[in-house]
Amino acid sequence: MKKIMIGAAMALSLAVPATAIAQRAPAATVIVVDTDRIYRDCTACRAAQTTLQGMITSAQQRAQQLGQPIQTEAQSIEQAAAALRNQSGTARTTGEQALQQRVQQLRERETTAQQELASREQTIRSTQAHVVQQINARLNPIISQTMTQRGANLAVDVNATLAHSGAINVTDAVLAALNAQLPSVAVTPLPQPAQPAQAQPAQPQPQQQRPQGR
Repeated sequence: MKKIMIGAAMALSLAVPATAIAQRAPAATVIVVDTDRIYRDCTACRAAQTTLQGMITSAQQRAQQLGQPIQTEAQSIEQAAAALRNQSGTARTTGEQALQQRVQQLRERETTAQQELASREQTIRSTQAHVVQQINARLNPIISQTMTQRGANLAVDVNATLAHSGAINVTDAVLAALNAQLPSVAVTPLPQPAQPAQAQPAQPQPQQQRPQGR
């Protein structure tokens, strides 16, 4: 799954007045978070991963189901085309016309199959993005709260460190808080943005009749 970016984005923002430019920045107090482990082991993550894997497996099976008949038909067309080379006259002309129709139908089947599989893939990608969005919406504030609780002004992903003390690794605390606040997520595609209401066409105003002169 896509990882959130923490570190610089989570660093404490300091507003320095113009009169205090020479003032030293405070020393960094760091906490470390293993986001790989969180996305792998959180309760909502595990359930979502199971559902997503089922969607991927179903799409792969559908691809085989659609592809096998198309491949079989393509091989049959190749064999028919080879047989036509030994014919001549009306029989060959009629055979070539029939073969062209089969080729056209095969291309239409391929296009339809590709569109269906592309739609499935888009649904899976959108669902993955929605799951990550929901997790991040809870995870980011939890990390900020943990920073405050530990008196830290910088949170760093464990993969961005060369070495660190276990005392500053707060992954267990963050994971426990996430499980408590987000036991599950909706494994559905991203919500579609609301479409703006179409303006109704203006109704023509009835024309007033002018009084006829006497």
